[in-house]
Amino acid sequence: MNRKITFLVLFTICTFSFLQAQQLSNQDISKRIEEYKSLDRGPYKKIEWFCEDGTRRDSKDPCPDKIGGGIQHASYKDNLIEIQKKNHLFFSDILAYTEQGEFWDSRNNNSHIKQYQLNKYLQRIDDGWVNRRAQYYRGSVQSEDEEEWGIDFYNWLLWSDARIDANYFLIRESVKDIPHKSETQEGAIIRTLSKTIGDNYSRFMDIRTKIHNQPEKANIQLVEEFQEKNAEKLPEKIKKQTDSLIKVMTAYYQPIDINEFKANARVLPNGSYLRTKIEKFTEIHKDTIITSEFIEDASNLMCDIRTELTSIRSTSDRLAALDISTDLENLIFKTAPDWTPTTVAELLDKIYALSQASASAGFVEWWEWNEVDHLLQNSKNKALTLDELNQKLDVARSQVEWSAGMVNAIYGDDVETYAGFEPKANSFIDDRIRSSLALQLGNSVGELGNFIAEEANLSNKVEGVSNQSSIRGLNPGYALGELVVVKNAVDHYDVSPNKIYIFQRPPSDLKPVAGIATVTEGNLVSHVQLLARNLGIPNAVISNETIDDISKYHGEQMFYAVSNKGTVILKPADDMSNDEEELFEVKERDQEKIAVPTQKIDLSRTTPMDLSELNAASSGKYCGPKAANLGQLKQMFPDKVVNGSVIPFGIFKEHMNQDMPLQEGSYWDYLTETFAQASKMRTEDFSEEQVQLCTLDRMLQLREAIAKMPLKQSFLNDLEQSFQKNFNTSIGGTPVFLRSDTNMEDLDSFTGAGLNLTVFNVRDREKILKGIKDVWASPYTERSFKWRQQYLNNPENVYPSILIIPSVDVEYSGVLITKGISNNNEDDLTVAFSRGAGGAVDGQSAEAWLIDTFQSARLLSPAREPYYNRLPANGGLERNIATFEAPILSEKNIGDIRDLAKDIRVTLPKTTTADNTGPYDVELGFLNNKLWLFQIRPFVENDNAKSSEYLKSISPEVDGSKTISLNTTL
Repeated sequence: MNRKITFLVLFTICTFSFLQAQQLSNQDISKRIEEYKSLDRGPYKKIEWFCEDGTRRDSKDPCPDKIGGGIQHASYKDNLIEIQKKNHLFFSDILAYTEQGEFWDSRNNNSHIKQYQLNKYLQRIDDGWVNRRAQYYRGSVQSEDEEEWGIDFYNWLLWSDARIDANYFLIRESVKDIPHKSETQEGAIIRTLSKTIGDNYSRFMDIRTKIHNQPEKANIQLVEEFQEKNAEKLPEKIKKQTDSLIKVMTAYYQPIDINEFKANARVLPNGSYLRTKIEKFTEIHKDTIITSEFIEDASNLMCDIRTELTSIRSTSDRLAALDISTDLENLIFKTAPDWTPTTVAELLDKIYALSQASASAGFVEWWEWNEVDHLLQNSKNKALTLDELNQKLDVARSQVEWSAGMVNAIYGDDVETYAGFEPKANSFIDDRIRSSLALQLGNSVGELGNFIAEEANLSNKVEGVSNQSSIRGLNPGYALGELVVVKNAVDHYDVSPNKIYIFQRPPSDLKPVAGIATVTEGNLVSHVQLLARNLGIPNAVISNETIDDISKYHGEQMFYAVSNKGTVILKPADDMSNDEEELFEVKERDQEKIAVPTQKIDLSRTTPMDLSELNAASSGKYCGPKAANLGQLKQMFPDKVVNGSVIPFGIFKEHMNQDMPLQEGSYWDYLTETFAQASKMRTEDFSEEQVQLCTLDRMLQLREAIAKMPLKQSFLNDLEQSFQKNFNTSIGGTPVFLRSDTNMEDLDSFTGAGLNLTVFNVRDREKILKGIKDVWASPYTERSFKWRQQYLNNPENVYPSILIIPSVDVEYSGVLITKGISNNNEDDLTVAFSRGAGGAVDGQSAEAWLIDTFQSARLLSPAREPYYNRLPANGGLERNIATFEAPILSEKNIGDIRDLAKDIRVTLPKTTTADNTGPYDVELGFLNNKLWLFQIRPFVENDNAKSSEYLKSISPEVDGSKTISLNTTL
């Protein structure tokens, strides 16, 4: 289900900007938080009676029965209410003080309820956080009132089947935090205490890491031995904390009382499906618990609960079922380390049970689980080939990644907001993942990965990382440079081309770097991924745990390599072999640059062209490849391509020949002089950094001048006629896209994807005219220039044309690559789609599929973007909230894409050149199940990285047909 965020236009224009201006800064909020920590009452004002009729009374003046009575608790300070109103931030909520709909907060992507969970976490890890002293403020919160409110809230929330389907994960996770029954949270307390001790006493850090990464009963002994060994050295505070830790761990790992489940099941209707299942479960395991059978049966029961939840009619019974599900999850989490498989078959069984339980807990959507269920089930065969076993590993690893992605998608925005004023919030997502079945699943997947790597003689070699199989190479290449670890999600980040970056999530406007690895992959066909693949920049995806392990090397010189088989090496530069050192000597000598071809440019065409006038041969002559290829597609698929207008190179050059204000000569003279000056500085032994700084400064002046450049009246008249002819309106009468289309794109060895500007869905006449100049200026931005500079020896000869096409308000859009990227199969297809317009190419966490030649499709990754854009008819972007309970692409859509790819492969070589056989990179979208084409270009990979002998050597040939008996001992 997709829920539109709607705003009145007047409110958006007038009020929203005013409110934004009135928001408190992060610095102001931080000061208030510190103030709350120091006050006996914290964020609370005083204790009051809150009466049923809406009135308030002093703490000594109870609400009379005749008006319905009331409840007593604290009220909020005025400046806390100010933060709520101005910043939509909620600290130290008293639930009994809160309206249910406001707490669910669907208009703001459920931010309020997520903040409540985040607050609970901060209070746990930071000695009460804003309630540091107020946690002892007697009467401020009444636990029985909070629990009663929680029950009422879930009775209100759970009546809607649609709400449960769309928000199952969030609802189920909230059950762990919102009071509605007497309960303990020993697991959370264990993680908090171990972190606190480790932060304050470094010798405990190894045990803390073990507790967080491999939680099991045996850790109690480690803490006891630590306490005994350091008895005389431990500060008194640490002694008390280790005592508490041992006590809590002992209680947490007490033997399971299976009868509790039977008692909890009694709230469900007698004879109902779930009650019968739960009673059968408790009967089977009442006397003895064989860990493997218990976990498998508990996983199946969790699966039944998720499947049957909306068939339960009573909301209180639904809540009881969710409580039983979370109890089962907790028990599986605790007992999973005790299941120690001895054979491959047993390990596959464990991975399946943990994967199913994780999906049943909501970390994977139900339709997503149905796509992979059969792939993870243990084969009835007694043996599998290495290729078949590798496929199971890939699918199992994906379940860990999808689960972590779900936590990031649901909580990421609010964590990022809180991190601006409270850095401790950054660890919330990591804590949530580590406390989930994804952690235990990840450990088991790691075991399988290590076994397969040994059998295949393949292994990652990433320094300091225990679980090498948690790392997966994406793009081949090698690099040498300083390692920079960026743990927080960032929209923009200033990078150096000589450094290796580890990102939680890479910025969409990433400039050239030596190498990257990311926790969040984004998708295989985003602009960033394609540019990295094109330039041979090594790129890998890693786990949340791995980024912590690698962080210790932040700031050090490291060697980094990714093979074309996905093998990853990351180690200190001092440990490089002679062969590895020679790579960079060769690279320095052999680095080649290419020239933008200018011999066919025709600058004589100085009027707009119709898209129908163009074909593939027009590329580099009148316009760039976007317009030329779209013109070609218009001829091939007239009903799938919109009409369009193209502003050719000649119009750009005609305007650049005008006199540039405050300079001698034209805009074009200033541009050519810029590159001439750069060449001269190099001959005079200026450093490349100095040359680049000078060039970028002149580029900035040029962009600013182009932004103010007068447009010729003759051009404006011609453009108006083109709009009337192609769009049946005047300029400003229909929303359009303005797409930069330069002659530097889609060269034989450089794609240029996404380097220059696209102006989205603009309708206003003046904004369209301004957009034209902005697009002309975009090749001279820092990012575009730096990417080009690596490859081009004549960057002054980059000419932009502009493709103008009417906006299609697609429901979902994405990219088709006519090649299997993940398996390197030329016959397969890779597609990545996001909801709304433009998401997949911008690097969103997209829904990706591998469509093979056997008429089947395998889900590579689900979409995990909480927001998407639609294109309203009045222009601009409309932000919408996404939920994930249904796939983006239907079977029909996938069939249409398969048919399109087949037509393109056959028709394009016939209508262009015989050697134009692909693979191709196609941008497309769907509206009302109709496929629309927006772009086609060559899919370019870096041949040097693919063919490097060194990269081959770190990923030797593997005999995929090698048979592995499932009875093989681990």
